[in-house]
Amino acid sequence: MAIDPASLTVRDNADQKRFEVRVGEHIAIAEYLHSGDRIIFSHTAVPAALQGQGIGDALIHGALEQVKARNLGVVAMCPFVAAYVAKHPEYAPLLRPW
Repeated sequence: MAIDPASLTVRDNADQKRFEVRVGEHIAIAEYLHSGDRIIFSHTAVPAALQGQGIGDALIHGALEQVKARNLGVVAMCPFVAAYVAKHPEYAPLLRPW
């Protein structure tokens, strides 16, 4: 199944404290906690059927754009989020210490 990551919609599911992308029956997620003026990303999961197609990057990109629009900082406890920010230095100003 070929997927265009640019066509995906990242949704903030605040009730479940996660950003998510739905592709067919699959959901990729980036779990978080909201603490004051920070979003603490704790875990990212992409179903095996979606891995290697840029879904995780699209998810984190969309999540960080939403966080930036809300003028919140980011604590990247999740290694995937930390690695994404390291590869995309335009998001480094969002990083905050825990």
